[in-house]
Amino acid sequence: MSVLDLARPEIRALTPYSSARLEASGGEIFLNANESPWAPAADAGEGLNRYPDPQPAALRERLAQLYGVAGEQLLIGRGSDEAIDLLVRAFCRAQADAILISPPTFGMYSVAAAIQGAAVQVCPLRADFSVDVDRLLAGLTPAVKLVFVCTPNNPTGGLLPLAEIARMATALRGRALLVVDEAYIEFAAAPSAQTLLAQHENLAVLRTLSKAYALAGARVGVLLAAPCVIELLRRILAPYPLPLGSIDAALAATSDAGLEQAGGRIAMLRKQRDLLRHELGLLPQVREVLPSAANFLCVRWDDAGATYAQLRSAGIVVRDATRYPGLAGCLRISVGTPAENRRLLDVLGACGKDAE
Repeated sequence: MSVLDLARPEIRALTPYSSARLEASGGEIFLNANESPWAPAADAGEGLNRYPDPQPAALRERLAQLYGVAGEQLLIGRGSDEAIDLLVRAFCRAQADAILISPPTFGMYSVAAAIQGAAVQVCPLRADFSVDVDRLLAGLTPAVKLVFVCTPNNPTGGLLPLAEIARMATALRGRALLVVDEAYIEFAAAPSAQTLLAQHENLAVLRTLSKAYALAGARVGVLLAAPCVIELLRRILAPYPLPLGSIDAALAATSDAGLEQAGGRIAMLRKQRDLLRHELGLLPQVREVLPSAANFLCVRWDDAGATYAQLRSAGIVVRDATRYPGLAGCLRISVGTPAENRRLLDVLGACGKDAE
């Protein structure tokens, strides 16, 4: 059984839109895309009067090398969000199919399903916020076409071992596509699930340049999967998903100099994360600091609302995680620069003294 048998038959049969840029091959005078023949206003940027390559060859090659896959196993889009949306649209029929998630986890999986009209089945994380793989597999229904696993998980920070991912992919073969969201894997010092792609056609891995490579504003995400899955999603991908500025930024961030800089920053963030976890755990108003393999910490407070307000009054913005199941009283705190982290601790330390 091919993994494409799980996809919507109307998507498999769809004739994709063929963009003018995709059809162009060589040439010196481009009169095929109804573009302006003139460059835009001065200083607006070179080449912006022309549509960009839908999947830029140079960037595709660079990212394939970075992630250790072949070019045909890679799809570049507007952040991981676009890949999530494409997967749900390609594999889930409205009012018929479903996705499965393990909350508390990233909210876009459910949003994408709701937009498509697909159901959302849940297998909550255990009390220690680890994935209950046995329960997940035992509760899987035939309607489920996609199983989303976020590792390190957002917002808790927990990591699913690679052996468990392999076990899930094996058990789901012929039943569902396992989508492993690795937006934060660079901070985990753990192997990527992309190493399992050769053995599991029903595995897809989400990566992003938003976090470790500091390109949240450029919106460059990557899906790694079997070539047949990539080709299927390209049928419903927007004709020109990547602006030229984002392409240039991604090439710079993944150059030798960019990778060297990112490596140094990742190492610093890991050290700052561990220091921050230790220091937060000493504060009297903190009940618990969850272990995290990501670039953030999920912290449970005596009074999360008051702490959130105190931080906001000091100009420090954190994420309210209290709406997530199992995270009552929790705030998610991104690891900042050493100076930002010191400021955070100073403000929280003063708040703790005031409460005594």
